[in-house]
Amino acid sequence: MQMKPLEDKVALVTGAAGTMGLAATRVLLEDGCKVAMVDFNQQRNEALAAELGSNARAFSFDISDADAVRSGHARIVEALGPVDILVNNAGILSNNKVEATTADEWRRVMGANLDGAFYLAQQVVPGMKARRYGRIINTSSLAAKTGGLTAGTAYSVSKGAMSALTFSLARELASFGVTANAVAPAYVKTPMITEQLSEEQRQKLLKDIPVGRFCEPEEFAHVVRFLASPLAGFITGEIIDLNGGLLMD
Repeated sequence: MQMKPLEDKVALVTGAAGTMGLAATRVLLEDGCKVAMVDFNQQRNEALAAELGSNARAFSFDISDADAVRSGHARIVEALGPVDILVNNAGILSNNKVEATTADEWRRVMGANLDGAFYLAQQVVPGMKARRYGRIINTSSLAAKTGGLTAGTAYSVSKGAMSALTFSLARELASFGVTANAVAPAYVKTPMITEQLSEEQRQKLLKDIPVGRFCEPEEFAHVVRFLASPLAGFITGEIIDLNGGLLMD
């Protein structure tokens, strides 16, 4: 039997119980990974992991808390083994612009969208360097380049910082066989689109997106799958746009 491309690799996916994280989890499982599904929604996360089979395991901890990440990562390694692929996908949306953004909201968005990715990278990088293999895949956003067409200040800044974190990790880790890249999607079919934007906003966006539709979660997952693959080892420090032509650069 032919081995799958990621046979026996361990992947850690944050926001795994959400639309995009679940799509990424599914393709990594298809390619042979054991997947640690990390999500704050413990009940949904555990139910999904049970549906996906024995190679999916649910873990719930606060990724914005460094101590919680440290202990959560230790549980993952004990259960599945060292992490080979880190998908920093968890995130929350804020539509408030600068004057309407409270200090608490700013800190909450940064904690979920940026701090967690940094804390998790700190945990997995030593092992990746020692094994001279690793893939770090971050979820940035179109908002990082546009300043936020509909997204707010905190969200846009957090995603810009996520791109910068990607560059920093890529530069530091390239010589160890570890790549760091990001996907910058725009308007994926998630609750951020279906529930947090008005119908008027959705229709305006559809007119502005050249391909005339929103991104499917499976299209996001396909890019994750590519960046995680062995044949993506010569790509690092890239932000791959996934926006239907909304921004071309």
